[in-house]
Amino acid sequence: MATELNAVRVQTEDFSVPNEYALIAADNSDGAVVTFVGKVRDFNDGSAVTDLTLEHYPGMTEAVLNKIVAEARERWSLNHVTIIHRVGTMTLGEQIVFIGVTSAHRKAAFAACEFLIDFLKTKAPFWKLEAGDKGANWVEAKDADDQAAKMWEKE
Repeated sequence: MATELNAVRVQTEDFSVPNEYALIAADNSDGAVVTFVGKVRDFNDGSAVTDLTLEHYPGMTEAVLNKIVAEARERWSLNHVTIIHRVGTMTLGEQIVFIGVTSAHRKAAFAACEFLIDFLKTKAPFWKLEAGDKGANWVEAKDADDQAAKMWEKE
């Protein structure tokens, strides 16, 4: 089963984790497959959340995600890298983002996956509108996310 080495998709429809895993794990030269799935949770900053709307800047978002993938490839020896990020309105428990990374060795795959989600959360042009018990509000950037991304800065 052949798949492209880089896949970056921004889409409204849900994705199938087993299908995405099968696509990236088919290469027998990879000894490690690491995936991450982010979901809509029922709270944020102590407030109840009922749904989440994600907006993005088409074209620019994909370019930024591809740049993040290219940077990960510069840092680690990777084979397949997939980023899928949904936009639109999602309800509790729905999947938002999938990151899949393969490599010959687990350390590179784990590090690259963590790097990708840290940089995606701080660099990609997505905007989150949460609705909940206190109405709807735009989610501000979190210091914890910025600190996580700073850990990856080159010296």
